[in-house]
Amino acid sequence: MRFPRLQPTLRLRLTLVYGAVFFLAGLTLLGVTYLLFNQQLTRTFESRYASEPGKVKNLFFMKDGVLMEGQAAIEWLRQQELELRSAAITSLLTQGAIALIVVGGAAVGLGWVVAGRVLAPLHRVTDTARKIAAEPMAERGLHQRIGLEGPEDEVKTLADTFDTMVERLDHSFDGQRRFVANASHELRTPLTLNRALVELAMHRRTASADVKELGESLLEINARHERLISGLLLLARSEQEIADRSPVDLADVVTHVVRQTEGDAAEAKITVYEVTAQAPTTGDALLLERLVHNLVENGIRYNVDDGTGWVRVVSRTVSEGKVEVEVSNTGPEVPPYDIPLLFKPFHRHGAERVVTARSAGLGLSIVRSVALAHGGDVRARPREGGGLVVTASLPRARH
Repeated sequence: MRFPRLQPTLRLRLTLVYGAVFFLAGLTLLGVTYLLFNQQLTRTFESRYASEPGKVKNLFFMKDGVLMEGQAAIEWLRQQELELRSAAITSLLTQGAIALIVVGGAAVGLGWVVAGRVLAPLHRVTDTARKIAAEPMAERGLHQRIGLEGPEDEVKTLADTFDTMVERLDHSFDGQRRFVANASHELRTPLTLNRALVELAMHRRTASADVKELGESLLEINARHERLISGLLLLARSEQEIADRSPVDLADVVTHVVRQTEGDAAEAKITVYEVTAQAPTTGDALLLERLVHNLVENGIRYNVDDGTGWVRVVSRTVSEGKVEVEVSNTGPEVPPYDIPLLFKPFHRHGAERVVTARSAGLGLSIVRSVALAHGGDVRARPREGGGLVVTASLPRARH
């Protein structure tokens, strides 16, 4: 069994470096003190035996009632000096080492505190970046700012640069959303005009069969473009935060959507099963209706065409904090690796799964955006035997 390697933090590394430098300086100081102390002792002892020129120094003293003098007195005195030197040096080194360890430990603790204070601004940068990354859709967290105050040092420069970068990204995403919404809105007018002109040409008394057939094709293309524009507008709207929330029961939404899609289901020879239980949440009722509608419509569209297909729609409360809408359907096998791509705009999983070809490729993208805007999420998995099981989870309404 391999254990993961522990990566020391920057704070720990700074503390260890500071502690190592302190202990190295302490050992150097202790070594210099030892050398100077030993040199001073040697000089002091040697001065006892040195005599002035032209004079002779004689040592004598009493030891245990016996007079000692001459070379015997010198040897005994030298022996005492060696013992004193050994005891003094041992005391110096022992007590110095103890003092170095105690003071070094205190210095390491102080270094830990100082490193924490120095790195605190970097933690703010990390926390802000983590909050942005934790948002279900990262662009919604771009309003976060560090706003670091303090002296104009390297850390302050880093924080200000990060804030500037996030602000530019926020403006870029906001401009992109506004462009999609404005462009989609402006494109509606020429499409409406085109539809009116084609219908006018088709309904003339002099219109030939070829003109009417061409008109039907043009109307179908125009309707597809209108659905695409409506989908883009809805996608741009659903990517905004939901500020005005109202109580919504997903069971009522499911019942309403199933009634709306009865015609499409009958045309595609698909049976829709409805299993509803109370699932109270809060949010934009129209967007939540679109979420369920897209799921059901997707289940009908991507199905089998032999008359045995079905779609099952379930609303339920799964816990004190969550409610769900689950839509499962029959259909061809879906590879697990292809499921994440289904939530990308304009992605379709191959023409062989399409029963009705009125798709703009935005259905599940809108579902995901609406769920995230309401604080929820969407997950999908292949159904055993073919088809998909798509579950939208939303926060439960608080009473």
